[in-house]
Amino acid sequence: MMEILESKTIVVTGSSKGIGKSIVGLLGSRGAHVIAHYSSDRSGALEATRSIPDERKLIVQADFSDPNGYKKLWEEAVDWQGRVDVLVANAAVMPQAALTDSDQAWYQAWHSAMQVNSTSPAFLMREAVLHFLDNGGGSIIGLSSWAAQRGSGNPSLSAYASSKSTSAALIKSIARAYGKDHIYSYLIAPGIVRTAMSETSAKSLGGEDVVTQTLAMGEWVPPIEVAELVAFLATGNQTQLTGATIDLNGATYIR
Repeated sequence: MMEILESKTIVVTGSSKGIGKSIVGLLGSRGAHVIAHYSSDRSGALEATRSIPDERKLIVQADFSDPNGYKKLWEEAVDWQGRVDVLVANAAVMPQAALTDSDQAWYQAWHSAMQVNSTSPAFLMREAVLHFLDNGGGSIIGLSSWAAQRGSGNPSLSAYASSKSTSAALIKSIARAYGKDHIYSYLIAPGIVRTAMSETSAKSLGGEDVVTQTLAMGEWVPPIEVAELVAFLATGNQTQLTGATIDLNGATYIR
């Protein structure tokens, strides 16, 4: 796998913490050229890429709440090495507001989730597809959530779950439409991953212990397991998996 990844230039969105940080670190350790995107936490992105040699990393700031933020990221990524082989669409926000909250709270949560988790990634994926069509193919790996399939168990995360469903549908559509062009897209749907966002969500459900008791294995998904799966898919060798949704939740949700 390491030899294969050494030939890849990979964009990872949301690289400054959580799953993205693990992905960037692992891809870098296996020889990939990595474009590490961040929105506001530059120090986190620097830490995530600390062990990657300077010649194999590019750190790019782009705000996905800005409708044009995705374009800045993509243009800088392509300019760096002249091409991109893999897009890992990981960046996300998890604004909390229930349907029963105030109009303003719901409006802000819905529009934030949709812009950052759905609209900006969708336009970024479009840029990737257009680029891949001109360069013989490529891969898109989308980080979704089991909430996109089963709905959120937290009533305050309805907007988040909905936004993840939108991205999931686009990734599946890309797989069906462009597989013959050697463009492959995959959806990873984790359960509860050990990240700061999940820890914040758990507080509104009674705490980590309460959430953990609902899990079949009694443990949260380690971010490195998500990163290992991304690295596996980033090789480009798993062509017949294109369009697949890969569940990663320790048997708590089995379809």
